[in-house]
Amino acid sequence: MPWKNSDSRYSTVSIALHWLMLVLLILVYACIEFRGIFPKGSGGRTLITESHFMLGLTVFVLVWLRLFARSLGPAPQIFPASPHWQITLAKLMHWALYLFMIAMPLLGWLVTSAKGHQVMFYGVDLPLLVSEDKVLAKRIQGWHELGGTIGYWLIGLHAVAGLYHHYVVGDNTLLRMMPKRVSRNI
Repeated sequence: MPWKNSDSRYSTVSIALHWLMLVLLILVYACIEFRGIFPKGSGGRTLITESHFMLGLTVFVLVWLRLFARSLGPAPQIFPASPHWQITLAKLMHWALYLFMIAMPLLGWLVTSAKGHQVMFYGVDLPLLVSEDKVLAKRIQGWHELGGTIGYWLIGLHAVAGLYHHYVVGDNTLLRMMPKRVSRNI
C-alpha cells in the first residue's frame, strides 16, 4: 500500500513527498538567492519573491501530509542497526527539519503580513496574520533569515548523514528513502 512503510522501505507517499519537498526547498532557496539579479521594484523581482512565498507555503502544506504519513507506522529498520546515539541524533535531526518546514513559512507569512502585504497562494489571497507593523516585520525578518541559514545547515547535514551511512557505514539508511527502480525486460 502506498501509505504504509514496509520493513525495509518507506511508503511510496513518504518517498515521493521527501524528494518533492527537497526540490521545493531548493527552489525556495534559489528564489531568495537569485532575486538580487532583478532590480528592486521590477516585475522579475516581484515574480521571484512571490514564487518564494508560494513555494514556501507549499512546503508548509505538504509537511503536514508527511507528518500524517509518518504517523501511520514505524520507520523501516536500519540494517545493520545503528548505535543508539546515532538513532537519537537522527530523530532530533528529523524533528528539527519538520520544525524548520513548519516555522519558516509561518515566519515568512508573518513578515509579509507585518509589512502590510497580502500573500498570494495559487491564486488565493491569504489573510494577514498581524496588523501592519514595520518594526515587528524587521524583527521577524531577522528570525526568518536566521532560520534560513540554520536550514542550509540542517539540510546539508541530513544529506551528508545519508551519504555517510550509504558509502561509509554501508547500511540501508539511504536505500529506505530511494524510489524503486523499475526493471525493464529487453
